[in-house]
Amino acid sequence: MSRSAHPAGPRHADVLPEGHYSAPPADLNALDPKVWAETVTRGEDGVVTVGGIAVTELAEEFGTPAYVLDEADFRARARAWRTAFGTDADVFYAGKAFLSRAVVRWLHEEGLNVDVCSGGELTTALSAGMPADRIAFHGNNKSVDEITRAVETGVGHIVLDSFQEIARVAHIAQSLGKRQKVLIRITVGVEAHTHEFIATAHEDQKFGIPLSGGHAAEAVRRALQLDGLELVGIHSHIGSQIFDMSGFEVAAHRVVSLLKDIRDEHGVELPEIDLGGGLGIAYTSDDDPREPHEIAKALTEIVTRECEAARLRVPRISVEPGRAIVGPTAFTLYEVGTIKPLDGLRTYVSVDGGMSDNIRTALYDAEYSVALVSRTSDAEPMLARVVGKHCESGDIVVRDAFLPADLAPGDLIAVPATGAYCRSMASNYNHMLRPPVVAVHDGEARVIVRRETEEDLLRLDVG
Repeated sequence: MSRSAHPAGPRHADVLPEGHYSAPPADLNALDPKVWAETVTRGEDGVVTVGGIAVTELAEEFGTPAYVLDEADFRARARAWRTAFGTDADVFYAGKAFLSRAVVRWLHEEGLNVDVCSGGELTTALSAGMPADRIAFHGNNKSVDEITRAVETGVGHIVLDSFQEIARVAHIAQSLGKRQKVLIRITVGVEAHTHEFIATAHEDQKFGIPLSGGHAAEAVRRALQLDGLELVGIHSHIGSQIFDMSGFEVAAHRVVSLLKDIRDEHGVELPEIDLGGGLGIAYTSDDDPREPHEIAKALTEIVTRECEAARLRVPRISVEPGRAIVGPTAFTLYEVGTIKPLDGLRTYVSVDGGMSDNIRTALYDAEYSVALVSRTSDAEPMLARVVGKHCESGDIVVRDAFLPADLAPGDLIAVPATGAYCRSMASNYNHMLRPPVVAVHDGEARVIVRRETEEDLLRLDVG
């Protein structure tokens, strides 16, 4: 660990000055189960395995860089969320974290719903067999075509994000002879302790309709008056990579207060409340995320308490974990290339990927762990910075970490907890090819998203 930065960014953290580092771990060969997927272990030969397969075999068959996803771990986490909330609540997997048809099938089989925020995500979910009524459609600027398709296919919920969208969805639904179930996304004025760019419930941002100034109440009035809409609930999302439940407590209090005002004004008790997602995961050993059963208990108690105080029936709760399910299930496997020691500073370790497969370090100043996985080493720890091969000084994968001093070109290293947002936000910067996603399970490995080829790049370039 290098600095006391929040895992999502330093906005609310006490950022220590450059050059201040914690001590190296006692054992560089150890793998902290908090940050690695369930089946990841180091074999007697020193090679790390996942799902019973050595990373050296994966590298030989699929190449590097590659995202390696532990299917058993993914399914176990999805199942834990479903079990924690039971049959009286809904768990929507946030597809933006990482979505593929294989993932959608796993979610369907484990009893989870899915939320999408684009036409492409909707297409992926539907094409993999997710029933439309188990899909929620988010987004602050859904196009007419996207809304039309969502209504036509019968998505379970559309989350309304603005006054214009209230009218737009109502008009489209009515023209199609349908009555669309909707929630209104409100901003409750709670800023989660996270990075500015992923703190979404304060008012100066693009998402939702402010609770303050009576705007949310007016949105409810309009939605209740439109024949094309069936308003079933209120949606609130307060940020991402959250460990502290206090923000949810304030948000729930304000949402329930709005539900009470709706009942008093309109005589309607809305049956649903969606508290969003954003629960944190462990990127480093210093992180201490909550378990799904703890989150479920806390959220249920908060909402129940607030509703009892307001003399409201307790609505059906929905949550939207994405990162919390897929984030810990995958790691990115790299091959070491150039190693450049800088006397008195650190050693730069270049890998065959970089910011095109993990933009989060550059974008959010996110922190990650890293380990040598193709062998063990008894060498002294060296302070390293893992960087990519792009023509960009900000091309950093792991800003500060300790790796064995005998690290050499050709070694394999892996960065855990890259299942969320890394592939989703991957790019072709410098015309790099986006890596494959390789799912492993019970000694078998298969590609669920293939590696891009140069032919793929040229196919889009029409000349």
